[in-house]
Amino acid sequence: MTREPKVDTRSVLGKVAAVLYAFTADDHGVGLAELGRRTGIPKGTLHRVLAGMVEVRLLDRTGDGYRLSGQVFQLGMRASVERGLIEVATPFMEDLYERTHETVHLGVLEGTEVVYVSKIGGHRQAVSPSRIGGRMPLYCTAIGKALLALSPPDLLERVLAEGLARRTPRTVTAPGLLRRQLERAAETGVAFELEESAVGIVCVAAPVLDPADRPIAAVSVTGPVTRFRPEAHAAVVKAAAAGIAGTLARRAALVQKD
Repeated sequence: MTREPKVDTRSVLGKVAAVLYAFTADDHGVGLAELGRRTGIPKGTLHRVLAGMVEVRLLDRTGDGYRLSGQVFQLGMRASVERGLIEVATPFMEDLYERTHETVHLGVLEGTEVVYVSKIGGHRQAVSPSRIGGRMPLYCTAIGKALLALSPPDLLERVLAEGLARRTPRTVTAPGLLRRQLERAAETGVAFELEESAVGIVCVAAPVLDPADRPIAAVSVTGPVTRFRPEAHAAVVKAAAAGIAGTLARRAALVQKD
């Protein structure tokens, strides 16, 4: 049995960590008194901590007390999936970089934004607004459009409801034009950005799909408009995305067999 790390419960964060670590895989509901015994946190303080954790959806209330929420499970799965995704994607991203010598990105969907989880570029890389862990709107990035094009329609409605803020003179702010771009991306398997998130930057992206054709992530190549022609690299970006998807699917199949 793995022993959980000891935490200093004098801080609020320490108390929250102690509560999370107090649960076992077999727990379906743990009462206040038992959590107090496991954590050593005084009853009054513990009650306030538990109420706060329920409010932010780290815990659920049950008839027997408290249990870890589905949100905690999703966070754990997200961390696991992203580590595996980056591991699988890196060789394909490196190949894209060797073919283009431009900046290569890997991004995932979170809410109505792209989160960049990996980036490869050399001394010639374009000055782009992306960084690992950074976020950008879906509607004005090639990765975002690649993800949005194959996502459920309600996501696009959420994006439109939030508004298409103009980031550059070429940002698409007309809902009808964005819909047409997304329809085209869904048909061709690639999406483009033409100086829509930053002046001077153009990009081509393709989605990484699961076996049910749902987007897991997207990969892109970005370069300066002065030398990079994104349409010329659409095929290799699409092939890289398909390679990542195929490798992930094979890994998942092997895990299921075991």
